Amino acid sequence: MNIPEKKQRWVPYEETLPQYTAPGVTRRILAYTDNLMCVENRFEYGAVGSLHSHPHTQITYVVSGEFSFTIDGETRTVRAGDTLLKEDGVEHGCICLSPGVLLDIFTPMREDFL
Repeated sequence: MNIPEKKQRWVPYEETLPQYTAPGVTRRILAYTDNLMCVENRFEYGAVGSLHSHPHTQITYVVSGEFSFTIDGETRTVRAGDTLLKEDGVEHGCICLSPGVLLDIFTPMREDFL
């Protein structure tokens, strides 16, 4: 399995394959439906999540590492346990300060990731 099927009830992590999205960044699509999607992003030190926006509301949970995050022009350093809300259309991006993992939840799901 590379990308799970929509509405797949069980998604074993070891059966998902990372997609290389930018230098030092890998993404794994996890479970999703039409209205909700869970995605893991792994960042190496110095990797950049370029500033962008999209028509999806996104919640990011910092699983590990440290990141300089910009949301709607405001920049803060975030660490493991922190949560960020990015409503649809709001510009956001990050720089990885210490290798880590971000867990993103999108509504609706990101068809462009498939």
